[in-house]
Parts: sequence; structure tokens; C-alpha cells
Amino acid sequence: MNFVTIDFETASSDRGTPCEIGLTFVENNQIVVTKSWLIKPHCYPNFDYFNMLIHGITPQMVVTEPEFDEIWTEILPLIEGKFLFAHNAGFDFSVLRKTLDAYDLPYPNVAYACSYILAKNIWPGLSSYNLKSLCNERQITFDHHRAGADAKATAELILIGLANKEITNIDDFKIKGRMSIGKLSSTGYQPCQTIRTYTKPDFRVVAADTSHHDRDCLFYERNVVFTGKLSSMERSAAQKIVISIGGRITEGVTRDTDYLVVGFQDYRYVGEDGMSSKQKKAITMVNSGANLEIMSEDDFLRSIDGKWNSMKIKVEAY
Repeated sequence: MNFVTIDFETASSDRGTPCEIGLTFVENNQIVVTKSWLIKPHCYPNFDYFNMLIHGITPQMVVTEPEFDEIWTEILPLIEGKFLFAHNAGFDFSVLRKTLDAYDLPYPNVAYACSYILAKNIWPGLSSYNLKSLCNERQITFDHHRAGADAKATAELILIGLANKEITNIDDFKIKGRMSIGKLSSTGYQPCQTIRTYTKPDFRVVAADTSHHDRDCLFYERNVVFTGKLSSMERSAAQKIVISIGGRITEGVTRDTDYLVVGFQDYRYVGEDGMSSKQKKAITMVNSGANLEIMSEDDFLRSIDGKWNSMKIKVEAY
């Protein structure tokens, strides 16, 4: 495969303040070259102390360096039309987009994938998927948190992963890598995401038992949708409780939805705004006057009352 890995270091928590960019170029599954540029961010000389602790780049190191818009003329031809990788691509591509926006520059046309997501799908069950931990596991040594070194280490890690899954082209990612390809172009942005396999639970037995219906419960004879991961229980258990009470579970947010229960949203999958498509649609509907309530997991637990939360109804028995 041919691809380019990209990595940014930032001067502050603002993602539009890159102070270094690194690119590693891979051709025919061989690392060809790594390039890096120090950048004088638009926030200069204001660097966050925490960021400097991480990457070691100080204002003094970039005082004579060009700003991003100056080096972009050199970088753009190197990545335009290419397939890019980044480790935790949600961060790096957010840095790229926000910086281009700050300088009123058009987006390049690139396809990209996230090596963090790829690693989780290739090597499930690891305690950590940060770049340092993954590279330590595979004896890849590098100067962590410098953009060029991180880009090269990411490329080495990707090559091991691609060989592991026998991924030889972009089309293989959907089946073998279980991930969709992200896109950035002059017309917009589409994040890279995990393709999740989901088997819809069969709640027919639960629904047939009406002995625990509770007309006083908020969810009785109401349509309830869940999104995100619950911390208190599996989603299927929460759905069983709603059905046991006498509520109805639906998968998508529609005009008939009464409640959307929002659990933890992983920004690597839902995007940097931290909202799933269900939540975004629900907010739009509420703003348009829909009689729909969006509630947190804590609100949900309070609404089902302590007797349900303590599982006196043995939903796991169904």
C-alpha cells in the first residue's frame, strides 16, 4: 500500500495552534522518508505549560519559524489526493481543519483512516491503545511526542497491522479492518469510524409479561431510544427494564419518540462534537418544537425508581 502518516503537536489546548507537523511517506509498504516542520503558531508566544511538558517545544524554538499558511504551500502538494493515517485521527484532523479555517485556506482532498481504531479492531483486549503502549508491545522505539518521530512510529505500527490482517488496499478496510474511511475535501468532512456489528435483542418474552407494568412510571406506554454506552448497566438490560415497566423501545429517533436517553459518547466514533447522529437529530427536533425529552443516564436511573435500579425485577432472567 501507499499512504502518508500525519502527526501534529500543538502549543495549547486550542487545536488551531499547531507548533509542529510530521509526515511519513510509505510506498509499496516501505517507509521512504519522514519530514517535519516546526511552526510558529498564531498564539505565539503563548504556549500552555502542559503542552510544553508533553512535547518539549518552547516559544524560543519557533521564534524564527514560518507560520502554518507559509509552510502549507509546501505540504499541500505532498498530501493532496493521498491516503493518510493518523493515530487518534479525530485529534489530528481536527487540528488540520481548525488551522486551515483560521487562515481561511481550503481543505485538501484526502481520504484517511485512524490507526487507533485499526489497532483496536486488529488487537482486541489490550489494556491501552495509545501510540507508546502499542509501539512498546512491538519493539518500535521512537522519540514520543515529536511530530516526525510519532508519524514514523505510526507508519511502522500500521505496516505491522496491515500485514496481520492481509490488508492490501483501501477497499479491504471495510471488511478486514472493520472501519469506514474518512474523507476531507473542499465540500466537507466525513470522520473515520468503526463499523460495528450489532444483533438486535429479542424482547418478545419480556414484552409478553405484563405483571410488572407501572402506570406511574415516566416511560409507561412511551417510546424510548438509547444512544451511547451506559455506565450503570448494559444497554439491553436498560431496555428490558423499560419494556418490563410497560414502555416501548425503538432504535431510531422519529416524531413518535418520547425520550432519548444519552450515555457516554466516544468522540473517536461520533466525532469531535461528542454527539451521535441520534442526539443531533433529537436536538434539531426539539428546537423545532417536538415533544421529545433528552435525558442523561442519571435522569434515566432516577426515573425508573430505586426498585428498578436495584434489579428487583430480574430482567437478566428473560
